[in-house]
Amino acid sequence: PDSGSIQLNGMELTRLSPDDKTLLRRNRIGFVFQFFHLLPSMTAVENVELPLQLNGFKAAERNRLAHEILKQVGVDHRSDAFPREMSGGEMQRVAIARALVVKPQLLLADEPTGNLDAKSGDAILNLLESLSELHEVGLLMVTHQPDTTRICHRTLHMRDGKIVESTQRAES
Repeated sequence: PDSGSIQLNGMELTRLSPDDKTLLRRNRIGFVFQFFHLLPSMTAVENVELPLQLNGFKAAERNRLAHEILKQVGVDHRSDAFPREMSGGEMQRVAIARALVVKPQLLLADEPTGNLDAKSGDAILNLLESLSELHEVGLLMVTHQPDTTRICHRTLHMRDGKIVESTQRAES
């Protein structure tokens, strides 16, 4: 940042070495993208297993954890499907599973409903909300769609790179 600091659970991120930043991204932060970024030559379960493989998990444990999270996101029946064989909603669910399989502390979601129809988008938002609570993961979402912020506890509105408004969701 130009000024200030960036912290995750009290850890000052700007002071980390490049290797430590890599480990942080790999182990503590999950990423969900607008365009899914699934590897086309890998099945759903293989895409979800990939972060675990990078972290040295044995094949049987990778497979067990991947199937477990695919079941939680509702696409365990598509575990052997390739991305080209899945709908946009299914691909986003696989991408969410891949982001959560490493049990991150923070989930960064960039326009997670941007390429989905309204019904699939609502389902993904509900899934993100319930899984972030279930797994006790912080959720930071970037969106241009104001209705998607309904799941957020706090919403920051930006214009020209500056925060112009901050709103809190009323607790029910």
